[in-house]
Order: sequence, then structure tokens, then C-alpha cells
Amino acid sequence: MSIYFDHNATTPLDARVWAAMAPYLRDHYANPSSVHTPGRLVRTAVDQAREQVAALVDVHPSQVIFTSGGTEANNLALKGVMQYFPGQRLAVSAIEHASVLQPAYALAAQGWGMDLIAVDELGRVAEAALLAAVTSGTRLISVMSANNEIGVIQDIALLSGAARRAGVMMHSDAVQAAGKLPLDFSASGVQLMSLSAHKIYGPKGAGALIVERGVELQPLLHGGGHERGLRAGTENVAGIVGFGMAAELARAEVAGRAAHSLELRRHLERRLHQDLPELGIVAEQAERLSNTVMILVPGIEGETVLMHLDQAGIAVSSGSACSAGSAAPSHVLVALGLVGDTGRSAIRVSFGRDNTLAEVDALVAALDGMLKQFRGMSLTGWA
Repeated sequence: MSIYFDHNATTPLDARVWAAMAPYLRDHYANPSSVHTPGRLVRTAVDQAREQVAALVDVHPSQVIFTSGGTEANNLALKGVMQYFPGQRLAVSAIEHASVLQPAYALAAQGWGMDLIAVDELGRVAEAALLAAVTSGTRLISVMSANNEIGVIQDIALLSGAARRAGVMMHSDAVQAAGKLPLDFSASGVQLMSLSAHKIYGPKGAGALIVERGVELQPLLHGGGHERGLRAGTENVAGIVGFGMAAELARAEVAGRAAHSLELRRHLERRLHQDLPELGIVAEQAERLSNTVMILVPGIEGETVLMHLDQAGIAVSSGSACSAGSAAPSHVLVALGLVGDTGRSAIRVSFGRDNTLAEVDALVAALDGMLKQFRGMSLTGWA
């Protein structure tokens, strides 16, 4: 038996996405910048994908800048804006993905000011907390649309409104929200938004930064006029085509996917409350992604739980895949006040469209068996 509950780390490639990509890996190999017929054919495919990604967030295709993924998109947003404001400040929420936090810290090491925006005990950014981090020198704020570890959804429209009134630009990492929530870039009020293909059943190595018209960015890469001069390098055509198809499918299927994962999440949480009440659910009272549950297993480190479940054929994670293997509690849980042994006891379950209720029951049974085993070890003096 093999059960995959780690869709926030990555999703399997949709067969329809692979079918769209295959011709551009095999037959249509020309450079999209070439002006001959094969090149123009490939350019048309990139243009179509740009339209598909734009439709996912309801923007004009010219606002889509293709990147190698969400990490590059986040770096381009933060560094691209702040290069115009030397010595000024940016503010990011305390629960951002490492691909936002680390660029922010890198800018701080190079002379920019950086402030962390506090969250409450459920991982939510309040308007007052956002404004408390804003000074006269703040030029950019970054708050993720939905957290990759605990699933908490932020009120981005409210926060971006506060930022605009304060005269500050705002970026949102929407990598985890895309395909799970309807996204409307204009309605969100942000000036910059990051997306990634492999979180929505597309290929790894493709992402995008959505940019409001009039916003200026300094490129990270120089060497050509690709992507309106903002991302030099020959386009990853097959990846971009796959991203486009994944975006089109996500837009069409978002409601059904969300309803299915919510059914699974509610079933899991019901079973945990009934059968394993000693386990905790992080931010249970907050609005969360329908597919995400972070569980606390008191007295057992999350990595130990992960390995036990892995031996049972069930794949979960102990937090972000980008920081897997760290013995320290997740910075997200620390920001919520879950420190020490409590913070280290967390595992993340993230559902996908092909998971079933029977698989959820198998997870609960595996957790129950593990807890009984550990209780027995404790009674006989082994723990």
C-alpha cells in the first residue's frame, strides 16, 4: 500500500498536462525567440500558456512573467522592487515560506531594513499588526495568501487595502492558494503575486510572477530581452506549456477539488477527535485550506511519526519540504507560540484530488497503532 498525503510539497503530474507537454519535449524543439516557422510555432505555444496562466488569476497575459518556479518569483518580487529603494525597508510576515524569508534576510544583510509582521495564535496577520510593522521607510510588504504548513488563509484584500492606504506596495506568495482557492489578482489588491506549476498538478521548474501594470522591477538575471526584459534565458517551453494546461485545469476544477479535499479534511478531523483525542490540530479554528491539517502528536517528535508512517506506506511531512530534516521546530509553529517539544511534534497532512476516505481511515489506524506501541514501550521502561 502506498498513500500520498504530501500534496503541499508537490503534486503528481496530471496526465492531461503531460500530453500537452510531450510534443515540446520531442517534436517542437525550436527556440521560441527564433523567427523561422518552427520558432514561431513554439512561441505561439508559450503565448497560449501565458493566456492560460493569466486566466487563472484574471489578469492580462502581459502581466505574467514566467520564472523557474515559486522561489524565483518570490525573489524577483522582493529583490526586484527593493533595488529601486536602496537603504529602505520591507516587511514580511513571520510565517512566510523560506523563499520569501531568506531573500528578505539577504536584503537586510546588504543594507536594507527588514521587519517581521507578527501573527496571532492561529497564524493570522491582523491589519493592526501589519501597520505596526510599517515605518516611513517601508516600501514593500509580503504576506502569503495561504500558509504551506498550517493552511491558514489570510485576508489579503483587507491587508492590501491597509498597505495601499499607507502608500506601501504589497506582494503575496499564492503558491499554495492557487488551485485550491479562486484567485482574482485585481480583487486581491496586491501589486505582485507568485505562482508555481508543480503545486497544481503541473511540472516542476515552472512558475510565474504576476505584476500590476506600472510596477517596475529590476531583473535578477541579465542576458536577453526575454519576459519583457525581466527574466533572461531561453524559456522552458515544455514546462511553460505544462504550467498553462495545469492552470486551465485548476481554474475549471477548483470548486470540485476543494469540495473533495474538504470532505477528507473533515473526516480526518472527526476521526481524530473521536478516536485519538490526545492529538492536537494546529489553527483548527482559523479559516484554512481545505486540504491541509497539521497534527500535534504529544510526546513524539514529528520526524519519528513521519518515519513510522513511511514504514506503513503513508507519506506525510513534518512541515515544509524545503526545511525537511531540521531538528528545530518550524518557524511557523514558533510564530504561533508552539515551541520546544510541542513544536517538534507536528506532522502535516495535505490531501490531493485522488485521495480517498479509506486512505484517511488507514492514516488514523496507523497513528493509533503507533501510539499504542509507544505507550507500551513507556510502560515497560523503554521510554
